[in-house]
Amino acid sequence: MSKLKIALAKGDGIGPEIMDATLELFAAAGVSKHLEYIPVEMGKSVFDAGNSRGMTEAAVKTVEDVGLVFKGPMETPKGGGGKSINVTLRKMFNAFANVRTFKTLPGVHTVYSRAGVPIDMTIVRENIEDTYGGVEHRLSNDMIQCKRLISAPGCDEVHRFAWQHARKLGLKKVFCGHKANIMKMTDGLFLDRFKAAARDFPEIESADVIVDALCMNLVIRPQQYQMVVLPNLQGDIVSDLCAGLVGGLGFAPSANIGKHICLFEAVHGTAPDLAGKGIANPTALILSGLMMLRHIGMLQQAAVIENALLTALEQGVRTGDFGDTSKPVLGTRQYVQAIVERLGSKPSSVASVAVPEGPETLPVFSRPPRPLSQQVIRTFSNVVRHVVGCDIYLDTPLSPVSVAEEMQRICEDTPFRLLLVSNRGTQVWPTGSVYTECVDYYRVRFELKDGHRPGDFGQARCVALLDKVAEKFQVCSYELLRVFDGVKGYSLAQGQ
Repeated sequence: MSKLKIALAKGDGIGPEIMDATLELFAAAGVSKHLEYIPVEMGKSVFDAGNSRGMTEAAVKTVEDVGLVFKGPMETPKGGGGKSINVTLRKMFNAFANVRTFKTLPGVHTVYSRAGVPIDMTIVRENIEDTYGGVEHRLSNDMIQCKRLISAPGCDEVHRFAWQHARKLGLKKVFCGHKANIMKMTDGLFLDRFKAAARDFPEIESADVIVDALCMNLVIRPQQYQMVVLPNLQGDIVSDLCAGLVGGLGFAPSANIGKHICLFEAVHGTAPDLAGKGIANPTALILSGLMMLRHIGMLQQAAVIENALLTALEQGVRTGDFGDTSKPVLGTRQYVQAIVERLGSKPSSVASVAVPEGPETLPVFSRPPRPLSQQVIRTFSNVVRHVVGCDIYLDTPLSPVSVAEEMQRICEDTPFRLLLVSNRGTQVWPTGSVYTECVDYYRVRFELKDGHRPGDFGQARCVALLDKVAEKFQVCSYELLRVFDGVKGYSLAQGQ
């Protein structure tokens, strides 16, 4: 049979060393005879050559052709405008679900392992949207904005995957982590779509938890969580917190799952100070590789390798960054060789991984046909939408009262009335507190005057108002106020 092709990006810093060691382990376990690794150019060398995307066109084509990427840690340039290659890969190829598993490992001593508290949880993080769109603008001398984008189809994709993955793992309960008590529309949508997806998985209990309480609970009693699904930024932070519970990012595998393309990677840093010394810990990359093997159906091989790893760890095999200090410190290759020597063994201090019986499992990776163009994904359709006003954002050093007086004059002969002026999200006119400090960036909200109904006209009248405001003020941005099936599609100001 032909081999399954996988794009291979060894990474920067310690990346090549830990990747080579991992592939040696896989070869010893009989994995590599079924796989063909195709090297692709990504990371620091590509950035240094002046490519701000961090990957060559040939690399993009290879990834799109094979649909699987196994990668080491990669460096993002500091300054110069280059974006994170890791984020770019996930977003460009629509790997919408980031999956990280966190388990107590023998020989990896933590506060929780010493206390006999077992940890076995999965964090599923939305991978495309949120502030990771990186849409930022300087709006005034003193104000910079980052847009937070949450879509219903994006929520649906990650939630459906999370529930399906939970069912596959046999989990009993799934939590949604969120901040919907404050970000009522964005996180509120994320939570609503979680609940909608939950209806199709009645055998699994669903619950939700505010993200700050989640962080506290994870420190106090982490064993209460089996799976948590979160928006992008919150999921990133909580994932690292969970890594700390089991020993650090050196023991935290990661998979990025999409419909067409999936990426498996170690998410720790490139550790340039360790590069070339042969002492780096490859455990996270090995575990990420096991996630990849299971994704392509190589369950037997993954189980055999994981049992060998667990056996080695419980017997004190370690690199210099963890473990029993009475045991010898091994280099990267020695560490992996110790695991190779234990292939076929099973741990005694922790439960072993069940090895499927029968003939050797072969890799299988199927995906939908290549799309002819970018697809537009939708959740809601046939929604009745009406314009009811607009928010206009101004760059001005005037006081709130002065801004309000000018805005009232401007809108006098329009269908709109000035409803409020806010600063940094807090209402400062018509009511407010003298103690509210203001910066040079205001929101002025206009809504329809009495006698005008939603639906009487579209956005053109708002654009005309915007033009009148722009004659006298520096306009930074503008948002329509609309109702969707009669429900307001915009939030109140603090204090409104």
